[in-house]
Amino acid sequence: MPYDYKPFPYTAPPGLTAPEPRHKVVIVGAGPIGLALALELAQHGMRSVVLDDNDVVSIGSRAICWSKRSLEILDRLGIGETCAEKGVTWKIGRTYHGDRELFNFDLLPEEGHKMPAFVNLQQYYVEQFLAEAALASDLIELRFKNKVSNIAQNGECVTVSVDTPDGSYQVEAEYLVACDGARSPIRNMMGLDFDGELFEERFLIADIEMQAETPPERWFWFEPTFHPGQSALMHKQPDNIYRIDLQLGWDADPEAEKQPEVVIPRIEKVVGHGDFRLDWVSVYSFQCRRLERFVHNRVVFAGDSAHVVSPFGARGGNGGMQDVDALGWRLAGLMRGDAGLAILEDYNTERVHGADENIFHSAGATKFMSPADGPEREERDRILAQAATDPEARSRINSGRLSVPCVYPLQGAPDGANLPDATRPGSVALDAPQGDGWLLNRLGGGMKLLCIGCSVETDVDTVSADLNDFVARRYLGEAKQAVYLIRPDQVIAARWIDPKPAEIDAALASIWR
Repeated sequence: MPYDYKPFPYTAPPGLTAPEPRHKVVIVGAGPIGLALALELAQHGMRSVVLDDNDVVSIGSRAICWSKRSLEILDRLGIGETCAEKGVTWKIGRTYHGDRELFNFDLLPEEGHKMPAFVNLQQYYVEQFLAEAALASDLIELRFKNKVSNIAQNGECVTVSVDTPDGSYQVEAEYLVACDGARSPIRNMMGLDFDGELFEERFLIADIEMQAETPPERWFWFEPTFHPGQSALMHKQPDNIYRIDLQLGWDADPEAEKQPEVVIPRIEKVVGHGDFRLDWVSVYSFQCRRLERFVHNRVVFAGDSAHVVSPFGARGGNGGMQDVDALGWRLAGLMRGDAGLAILEDYNTERVHGADENIFHSAGATKFMSPADGPEREERDRILAQAATDPEARSRINSGRLSVPCVYPLQGAPDGANLPDATRPGSVALDAPQGDGWLLNRLGGGMKLLCIGCSVETDVDTVSADLNDFVARRYLGEAKQAVYLIRPDQVIAARWIDPKPAEIDAALASIWR
């Protein structure tokens, strides 16, 4: 059954008839990033107003590969289990050259994690689940069919002009967060542009509905016999929907390539028959670009409005979710008075770092998949030819380095000796079983002190981990005890073997600055 695009309710906003009180936060864009940010702020007791010029979820599956870290963030927001249950779980990827499998990989070979490596779930489902949670919150006001036409800011607030079916109005907010996508109207209103690369390559996305007994795996082909000289990718989604990406070349006419009479014969070659229904089609070109800065006084950018990457590696939507993770608690702390303006500069520093890492990997995949004629293509073809028998050549094949959370460069963060590298400061805390539950659920979304094998006198909320093999391996290594300071985004801010209270206080002060 095709997805039922039911419109969300429109209500005439109060600003049409009387001035509204100044809001704490206005979020522009009710896609997955804007909705997730509203829910994250609500977790910290902060109200927000979300403005969107549409009243339905995104048309077409769009972002489909949600990483383990995104699922953990969504779980903290209350919909992680729903997404995992509805989605198609996978962790195996297979890479082919022609019809020959070169290698496969397992993204999560170890047990002891609540969330899987990846879940394939159409973006419209994620938006639906987030919107339903937001509509149920007393701290979130969703305003659909509210189109931002202008913004202006001063030292105290941002003034937002909004058009609705019933007329226009203005609202003020202490901060505005632009989550309005790759073509961001807010970015254009401010005269800001992206820096980076636009690649001369086009790909076709086709979602088809098809009955098939294929395993839930990622399949990528270089130069398959069904699409000679190009690349192809296939993913399984819920509701018997399959995502197929086909490389077209820069000279392809995007409008002509989207026509059913052109698309259907291409797909028939991929799947070997015509027993399928075309669900959604799009043609895209590669970009790996970002804003120079994500914070512009009282306007903050997150998600595709701040950075865009090619889709191979699933670093677009997942990178946006990590923006939400890094921004929500900081913005709430700033407005509560727990922190100064420097905390938004920390968001900018960390997420520019994260965007650059995503751009680096995405640009590398793009260049490997569509090398320039001459030495670049000859080297790529040599690597593919050697990969069947040469492990070193296989390691150089790049069809997308799949999304994992970056490790932030936390300069000067306390770091106890001889503790595992995987849980060093700047990295996301690793999940582990805890009785009938999970460690990340126990940590939640507040500032926490994680004590393993010891106790500490402190005013910080403390979680004493139940020691088991998973906890010991991931957090202790050869040590007998350890103490970790975990930020509200579940990033490790500091760690010690036996800290003094003054050391913990100093680490906290460096965060809430």
